Amino acid sequence: MGVENLKQILWSQFGSSIDMLENAMKACPDNLWSDQTQQSEFWYLVYHTIFWLDFYLTDSPADFTPQNPFTLSELDPEGLLPERIYTKAELLNYLEHGRKKCGEVITKLDDEKATKHYKYGSVQMSFGELLLYNMRHVQHGAGQLNLILRQKTDSAPRWVKIATN
Repeated sequence: MGVENLKQILWSQFGSSIDMLENAMKACPDNLWSDQTQQSEFWYLVYHTIFWLDFYLTDSPADFTPQNPFTLSELDPEGLLPERIYTKAELLNYLEHGRKKCGEVITKLDDEKATKHYKYGSVQMSFGELLLYNMRHVQHGAGQLNLILRQKTDSAPRWVKIATN
């Protein structure tokens, strides 16, 4: 199997995880988006997942800056929430940024980049493994959101087998 085929497979599965996250976001009713009676607020789980998607796709953690209006609050060791609730539209836009960035990273992936050592806090692995770690994190976030949707609305989006684009 050639490297181009492998990159296509990687995108097909990573992209489907991103699609599942997007589907959960779109399925969330407005009254649940910012419901503060939940242990983990829906909007914040979305933000957390997208922030780390973006962060882990960056070559150098020290150079990372999220797009506006987002901040680096997610990196605060105190675990502080952002200063305000982000809207669904803002986070859908941020997810689209992450989707494009992910596609570009995978398209440009080569042996040198895939084997390059990555370190941030306790995360230490090759960049290739980091891509899989990141994909698992996105899918975990989508799973948490789907669980909340199922519990609160008795409905959740279906499984996405492969990326749509």
